[in-house]
Amino acid sequence: MTHIVDRFLKYVTFDTQSDELTNLTPSTPGQMIFAQYLKEELHKLGLEDVSLDDNGYLMATLPSNIDREVPVVGFIAHLDTSPDMSGRGVKPRIVRDYDGGEITLNAEQGIKLSPSEFPELLHYVGQNLIVTDGTTLLGADDKAGVAEIVSAVEYLKEHPEIKHGKIRIAFNPDEEIGKGAHKFDVEKFGADWGYTMDGGEIGELEYENFNAAVARVTFKGRNVHPGYAKHKMINSMRIANQFIIMLPRWETPEHTEDYEGFYHLCSVEGSVEETVLTYIIRDHDRDRFERRKKELEHLTRKINNEFPGCASIDIQDQYYNMREKIEPVFHVIEIAEQAMRNADVTPVVVPIRGGTDGAQLSFKGLPCPNIFAGGLNFHGRYEFVPIPSMEKAQQVIIEIARLVAER
Repeated sequence: MTHIVDRFLKYVTFDTQSDELTNLTPSTPGQMIFAQYLKEELHKLGLEDVSLDDNGYLMATLPSNIDREVPVVGFIAHLDTSPDMSGRGVKPRIVRDYDGGEITLNAEQGIKLSPSEFPELLHYVGQNLIVTDGTTLLGADDKAGVAEIVSAVEYLKEHPEIKHGKIRIAFNPDEEIGKGAHKFDVEKFGADWGYTMDGGEIGELEYENFNAAVARVTFKGRNVHPGYAKHKMINSMRIANQFIIMLPRWETPEHTEDYEGFYHLCSVEGSVEETVLTYIIRDHDRDRFERRKKELEHLTRKINNEFPGCASIDIQDQYYNMREKIEPVFHVIEIAEQAMRNADVTPVVVPIRGGTDGAQLSFKGLPCPNIFAGGLNFHGRYEFVPIPSMEKAQQVIIEIARLVAER
């Protein structure tokens, strides 16, 4: 499976960081450049219906090789990398037969990938790992997923003895800024269900994610010369701080795990005259999610009782837990679990403490759970991906295609 490694090492050289401030789709030109490269690659592989639209959504078809109708299955990955760290000039390196010790990423800057800080490294002793040079992220999120999908359809095309139905693949922009599914044409994609290849460690299978909203709470103040401010000044920053400490301190990201939800204060922009707090609200349970939103509204009213007309709040839902859309078609999970077992991978069903394109796609009519792509420590200089994990992900895609035709 050298093709998958070669592909991945090529793909990470494309600078595809997304940018939520441009209000464009794709949000950065590098994503379209990468999509155009992939479009030519898919043509060369002999796929059909290869299309790239003006928004950077690339789709293609591997035709069925059987003479009966079976469901159309889709596989999806995203083109962009996180804005959290530079993805320009990525210099990947293969660490062969990892020995369980520290990995020097950058000797000059003293940057090391150590199992004392990242104990999950010890799960991969003896394996070949792809790491960064410590100055950029790697881009396994989600170029590992892209490489796995392309390599899987290439393998299926080269091995017609593996019977499969029609396979649709898609690569979309701007997942990292929450817009990956916004302009995804589900009807054009034409799959009965799909899988995003965008999970983490080997074995991960996810069909539950947070319900999500963003809240912006604005506090209006009154600025007066501080020497003459008694009974006149209203300092919006002090009122905002009062609001902040009214929320439960243990219901924050740094104190929660598994199915526990939270309020996360993302930013504070303030002056005496005006302060804006931006929160994200997260919970797997829909009722608790709605209660969290009501609690923020309740606290806003309490502030206004003390400082009339000072505070206002705007809450916008972002996405919902896809579980409610997956449970009625639970065979899509059973097939993925069986495909993993066939590939000698133990399924690890875990809730996503975040979002995924699959959640939004599920609510647009395309049930779409998430499967591991194999990478770890996403969005930063310590990102790495074990090569065997990518190879197993490719095998899982192939097994899903075979099982759907078999069933």
